Amino acid sequence: MAEAAIIPELFVIGAGPGDPELITVKAQKVLQGANVVLYDNLANKQLLDLTPPDCDHIYVGKQPYGNYTPQEDIHDMIKHFAFTRGRVVRLKGGDPFIFGRGFEEILFARRHGIKTHFIPGITSMQAAGFEDIPLTHRAISEGIWVITGTKKDGTLSGDLRLAMQSNATVVIYMGMKQLAAIAATYAEAGNGDMPAAIIQHASLPHQKSVKGLVKNLPAMAESKQLTFPSIIIIGPVVDLPA
Repeated sequence: MAEAAIIPELFVIGAGPGDPELITVKAQKVLQGANVVLYDNLANKQLLDLTPPDCDHIYVGKQPYGNYTPQEDIHDMIKHFAFTRGRVVRLKGGDPFIFGRGFEEILFARRHGIKTHFIPGITSMQAAGFEDIPLTHRAISEGIWVITGTKKDGTLSGDLRLAMQSNATVVIYMGMKQLAAIAATYAEAGNGDMPAAIIQHASLPHQKSVKGLVKNLPAMAESKQLTFPSIIIIGPVVDLPA
């Protein structure tokens, strides 16, 4: 009997903020039929248990400010496994389209004739609710401003100064190395007393957090030994009574 033809396809899936039960039902079903899973550092490895016994699990994570798999190598693996194995799942922490480079991988696959699919995930900022922090609240915050703390050149995003002029909740990803700069930016604008929070390992049993004033962000992180991966949330919503 002839072997079934290989259909090259890529599924870019959001694994959520950490708790494996927060993955979507659709993502779960795709993992159950995966041939190869390329998974990131922040994707909960318990999710790999959903895959078939003959599925290959390949770690392509990027440790913050440490060892990492070059993006070009990840692209090469997507192409190789899609044409040799068929269904490739790219499992990325949080939501792949929010500072996750997921769309870059989809565009690469399409350029090489690989059918692509996207399944969003719960992004880590939404786990702020576990700390009684709503990202919006009527009459207090009319929106959310989501910023990367570290641009490609390593500097703090200039959008932070624009965000400070609104009454939106400010969420900063990848900002733990910029705590001093963030605090100074707010203080220089006269907003140093704005409530702020840092949440590490959001949604996981070992989640840690601290609340205080934005001008004290470095001291806050030190007091609870918070590092990355963490999100920073700034705005009056941090200080709402529970």
